[in-house]
Amino acid sequence: MTKVLVLYYSSYGHIETMARAVAEGARAAGAHADIKRVPELVPLDVAEASHFKLDQPAPVAEIDDLRHYDAILIGAGTRFGRMPAQLANFLDQAGGLWEEGALNGKVGGAFTASATQHGGQEATLLSMIANLMHFGMVVVGLDYGFSGQMAIDEITGGSPYGATTITGPDGSRMPSANELAGASYQGMKAAQLAARLAR
Repeated sequence: MTKVLVLYYSSYGHIETMARAVAEGARAAGAHADIKRVPELVPLDVAEASHFKLDQPAPVAEIDDLRHYDAILIGAGTRFGRMPAQLANFLDQAGGLWEEGALNGKVGGAFTASATQHGGQEATLLSMIANLMHFGMVVVGLDYGFSGQMAIDEITGGSPYGATTITGPDGSRMPSANELAGASYQGMKAAQLAARLAR
């Protein structure tokens, strides 16, 4: 059975919610999907004062976990047009896997969130995809088979580079049904491709 890892960082729960949708899509394609998160780097008192969502049930990943999956989809919110330090710090520790070629040929993908419609989502996705390509991975975006990303009758995320959501300036907007459908679609496509490549 194809194994998919959905690896994420989420300060306020938006990306955590998207990660569940990505995993659901992978499972719908017949894959086994695990959801794990990267370690928090912010001191606990700062995280509490900033109202971070600290009750996330996903286990914290170890770098060596990455070698055991056929597909790895990474998600995190934008930090001024790039991935946040928590995810970057985790991926920076994968030098040994890179040196071994342990991730070569695996399927990868990225998803993100921002406060505003044009808050650096595509730049952030590209910053994550660059890491995946350096690891030798085959990248799956959100292709136009998911027509929801072309919707103009509602405010919605979605990009050919990966699934996205918009949180609103105060973080009160959670992922919409359309955005979750996009995340699920991306997870399904990644699992399907990983299964084909494993044949």
